[in-house]
Order: sequence, then C-alpha cells, then structure tokens
Amino acid sequence: MRVADIMQTELQVIAATDIIEAAVAVLADHHVSGLPVVDDEGRFVGVISNSDILEALAEHNEPTERERIFTKMEVRELMTPRPQTIGPDASIRDAAQRMLYLEVHRLFVESQGRLVGVVSTTDLVRTLAAAKV
Repeated sequence: MRVADIMQTELQVIAATDIIEAAVAVLADHHVSGLPVVDDEGRFVGVISNSDILEALAEHNEPTERERIFTKMEVRELMTPRPQTIGPDASIRDAAQRMLYLEVHRLFVESQGRLVGVVSTTDLVRTLAAAKV
C-alpha cells in the first residue's frame, strides 16, 4: 500500500505572516494538530503544531508575555522550518519507519515540488485497524 492510498488531501494551510491566534483557531476548528505553513507565494515553508505553541507558552510565565504570543507573534516565529516530506508513491511502511526514526507525527506529501497531502500516525493506525491481520 502506498502513501497516496491513505494520505489526507484536503489540507488547511496558514500563512507564515499570520498571528498565532489565527493558527490556533484553524487547528481547533479543523481538529488537526499541525498545519502546513506557506509563504506569500504559496510555497510550503514549514509546519506549526500544537506542540510548538505549547512549548512557547511553557517558556513564559507572565500573562502579558503569553498574551503576546497569541496576539503579536507571527506563525513563522514558532513554526518548524523544513518539515519532513515523503512522496505519494512511497510505501506506508517507509512512512511509518520515517516517522518513528524522525520522531514526528506527520509527513507532508510532495509531488513534483507541490504539497499534495499529509500522512499522519492516525492515518497509519486507521489503516492497520481496518486491515485483516
């Protein structure tokens, strides 16, 4: 089975220049834990995750500092640049091994330099649960 067979193709994205508050809203509204980040030309430049935001909040104890994270800080300041990618023709075994080795929860799927989907640990578990083992 290939990554293309199980990946999610309806992606929500966030602009690198959007504020963190906007990213939190998209994450919550769409029940996802990470978003691809795009630049002004729509190029895939990073990923912002719940973990990135929680780590930033954990570093600040002052309420005003925490408020600033949500209302003033841009996504590009917290995002993980150069996110891990995989091709749609890769096997799901390869995807699972890469996620395990890299200690990530998702791989973005690129084809011919274009973002076409995302495969997550949830997708892999869902596939395994539906398989006859």
